[in-house]
Amino acid sequence: MKANRRAFIRSAALSAAAVAVAGSIPDILLANKKSADPFDDLFFKIAVSQFSFASQFWTKQLDPLDFPAKAKELGFVGLDYCSMFFADKAKDAAYLSQLKKRAGDAGRYNLRIMVDGEGVLGDLNEANRLKAVENHYKWIEAAASLGCPMIRVNVEGEGDPSAVANAAVDSLGRLIDYGSKQGGIDVIVENHVGISCNGAWLAGVMKQLNSPHGGTLADFGNFCVNRTKPETQDIAGYMKTKCLEEYDRYKGITELMPYAKGIHAKSHVFAANGDDTETDFYRMFKIIKQSGFTGW
Repeated sequence: MKANRRAFIRSAALSAAAVAVAGSIPDILLANKKSADPFDDLFFKIAVSQFSFASQFWTKQLDPLDFPAKAKELGFVGLDYCSMFFADKAKDAAYLSQLKKRAGDAGRYNLRIMVDGEGVLGDLNEANRLKAVENHYKWIEAAASLGCPMIRVNVEGEGDPSAVANAAVDSLGRLIDYGSKQGGIDVIVENHVGISCNGAWLAGVMKQLNSPHGGTLADFGNFCVNRTKPETQDIAGYMKTKCLEEYDRYKGITELMPYAKGIHAKSHVFAANGDDTETDFYRMFKIIKQSGFTGW
């Protein structure tokens, strides 16, 4: 993230905080404190996702092991890993040890692994779903090896929404149980694909799950509930799809915040002044601030 975008995020966050604590603006927001950390006056902590550099990883311009150093270069402390960039390394103890060392040497914090491509956790076919659950176990183990406190999963599924929700709750419960045996790895869900992009539905899954070790990764830009079918079943095919129907993102973030253990401030297109043209960040940060969120 470049300096102007970094300044924009801080400005948006502080503006949201100002709305929430208007009477204390001089004391809290205008203290003019000096720090080497440009983000330390925010009410939340900032991490960076490996997916922010997806094209560089895919073209081999950047090695996944260099992610911690890249984050340090840009001033980010927290690291959001993506399983797709080291999919064959989940059980490679030497590789994970090296990655953990790289993060430690750079003074970065391993926050979570975002897991994709391991099966459908809301699948109504029980055999398929249980296989998907088992496929995620290795990433819980990998998170424990890296020192990440959580993994992010997806809970999409086709069919009756209530049946898919029940299936998702069962899958999440199994993963949380497994995570507890690996030193206490939490399992969180992103509004990411299909029905999970419906904020009310995903919030309902969290309410039904009712676990302090489960939660959401609320994403500003993932509320497409109806999308064209991908030409190919891979990331390239998905990236070429178009959204046909979108759930209200402000309503969705409001619904997901009570369960949020993380937030993705996803941005794609910026105006000349640095504002996101798809999302009103000031409005979003007001919602986040009012929810009481203080995490990543």
